[in-house]
Amino acid sequence: MTREITVLWFKRDLRLGDHPALAHAVSLGRPVLPLYIFEPELWEEPDTSGRQLAFLQESLESLGAEIAGTGGALCLRVGDAVEVLSRLAGEAQVAALVSHEETGTLWTFERDLAVGAWARGQGIPWTELRQSGVVRRLDTRDRWAMQRNMFMAAPQVEVPQGLTWAEAPSDPWPPIDKPDHCPERQPGGRPMALSLLGGFLTERGQTYRKAMSSPVEGEWACSRLSPYLALGCISSREVVQATTARQSEKPGQGWAGSLKSFQARLAWREHFMQKLEDMPDLDRRNMHSGYDNLRGTDPERLAAYVAGETGVPFVDACMRYLNATGWLNFRMRSMLMAFASYHLWLDWRQTGLHLARQFTDYEPGIHWAQTQMQSGTTGINTLRIYNPMKQGLDQDPTGAFTRRWVPELAEVPDKHLQAPWRWEEVDRLRYPAPIVDVAEAAREARSKIWAVRRGDGFRDEASRVVEKHASRKDRHFVNDRAPRKRRAAPKKDTGQMSFDL
Repeated sequence: MTREITVLWFKRDLRLGDHPALAHAVSLGRPVLPLYIFEPELWEEPDTSGRQLAFLQESLESLGAEIAGTGGALCLRVGDAVEVLSRLAGEAQVAALVSHEETGTLWTFERDLAVGAWARGQGIPWTELRQSGVVRRLDTRDRWAMQRNMFMAAPQVEVPQGLTWAEAPSDPWPPIDKPDHCPERQPGGRPMALSLLGGFLTERGQTYRKAMSSPVEGEWACSRLSPYLALGCISSREVVQATTARQSEKPGQGWAGSLKSFQARLAWREHFMQKLEDMPDLDRRNMHSGYDNLRGTDPERLAAYVAGETGVPFVDACMRYLNATGWLNFRMRSMLMAFASYHLWLDWRQTGLHLARQFTDYEPGIHWAQTQMQSGTTGINTLRIYNPMKQGLDQDPTGAFTRRWVPELAEVPDKHLQAPWRWEEVDRLRYPAPIVDVAEAAREARSKIWAVRRGDGFRDEASRVVEKHASRKDRHFVNDRAPRKRRAAPKKDTGQMSFDL
């Protein structure tokens, strides 16, 4: 390659449609090299898994097919990003580097700092563009919602016509030892994302509002777009605008409420991602320091939790389902995290890593903000200590879900299914006894959390957390007194509990 080129660095934006970085790269007037850097060190991080790697590979194949359809070829290079870019600059006259802004873990944050330093040292301008409602270098949350809504309302960026691609040889796909042990995970790629969006907006989404809390009904009624949004196979703006168009059609019964709830969760999704953008070590540090060193480690409890063998049937059923499918509806995700943090009193950084690996749709911004919120370490959110037996009765009233994923309980009568230790013939079961007393563990956890909240200086730091991270509708969450009435998780689902769509 002797002509000057612009390198378009794909990260978690694996599509051509509504791709501001592609449009900008083309506008510079040079041939564009579409580059994806596979970073082995990233895949050695403890939050990665084989199911995620397989989904990525399929999504890259889909992107490669898209690019090939416009006359180009995706260039895959393997290695450290700075080293890959340095080698590429030695092969071609790289005049500019263009990408989307990425909100990822501290690892990707530090990698981007290194790439930025390299680009400046080489005199290569690196332009990063927004692709979502997340705002880089946000100085105040006061105008965040307005900025997000303006971005979502702006016209989508069309795929440029007459693309002039540059080409460079690719490296072979690396032999990474991360097998995919997820037989029922979703397949990657943009075509599947578009198909799911269409099916949700015309058929499956009608019962979304009432069905999304159930692990049985939610499997069908939820959009299932989360893994495709996480890797950018489809943009959040595409989803928002398609939903808005469907709302304008005023479809029949049930649709209005469901689509309104879906739009709210799309907004909350980016609200949580903004937290990680503003606090890059959110996956490692308590949002409120008052909770530092509060919880410890217990290898036996952690092993039982990971395997779905806690002796609490609905918890185990949800974990086993997640392990097999890579997906779980939002309420059950919240319950799993809360059970680990409150009942098992495990540090969220341990259990959060396991869940991160199990989710095909792992989105760091949502995951770690929600992990902390469901563990009570933000200092600003209402405590939600779920009663897992009640959740089983409410969300799996027939017991079909629990019996499918915990077949050891096949003989247990319905009235004892969610608490088999109360059955007089429990000794017949090849199923463990509960590793904790659920009620007593909840009482102890609530007492410990509220003891921290009553501590000196708690409210001052909580106020700072609110100012930096909270929705402007959420300032009332700062409270230094325990609620008079103790209860399980609220029946009404709020956007703050949304992990998935």
